[in-house]
Amino acid sequence: MFKNKSYIGISFVILVFGIYAIPKIVERIKNDKVVQGDRLDFVNPEVIEEGKLLKIGAAPKFELINQDNVKITNETYKGKVYVLEFFFTTCPTICPKMNESMLLIEKKFFGNPNFGIASITIDPLTDTPTVLKAHYDLLGIRSKNWNFLTGEKDYIFKLANKGFNLYAGENKKVAGGFEHSGLFALIDKNGNIRCRNDEFGNPILYYDGLDKKGVRNLQQDINILLEE
Repeated sequence: MFKNKSYIGISFVILVFGIYAIPKIVERIKNDKVVQGDRLDFVNPEVIEEGKLLKIGAAPKFELINQDNVKITNETYKGKVYVLEFFFTTCPTICPKMNESMLLIEKKFFGNPNFGIASITIDPLTDTPTVLKAHYDLLGIRSKNWNFLTGEKDYIFKLANKGFNLYAGENKKVAGGFEHSGLFALIDKNGNIRCRNDEFGNPILYYDGLDKKGVRNLQQDINILLEE
């Protein structure tokens, strides 16, 4: 008898819950808000208007020397959209692929005075301006707004690791003696680092210079910034 009453009580609770909750669940499904409960609202990604890119923050200031022994700073690129990378000329692993990707980007925006590229070596003892000039010529670069930059090693490592948060390090155990990221930074005309969201709504921060999709996305977003 007691068990029967318990079953009846449980059935009543389930019935009441169904009457209250099911219409709300159906409504959420109709409005495509199944996972958008009040307690989850705080994790929703920032909504970005179509054609707009996120601002991550101001790019670090820098002062380096290019392949022509000319001083280049972040102010050199003021008013320009530019892509920045860290590399070294004797890199036997990812740098040739990064070079290839940058050449595709240069070709797409060649002749546009509002676009530039900055390639900063992480092996400045080897990559003197003379060596960088030979590398520039070897790649067949035509753009006047693509600078290969060198300077003091500690300064460059600090710029990479603490300024841009793009890893660069010396490691005698790896091919070439250095390790670094294959990512490209995108910087707008006002000196801000910009990026898109990934498919999950999270900022990608930087673009994969080793991946065709990453390069294609970067080209699309350069166009967006050039129109701003």
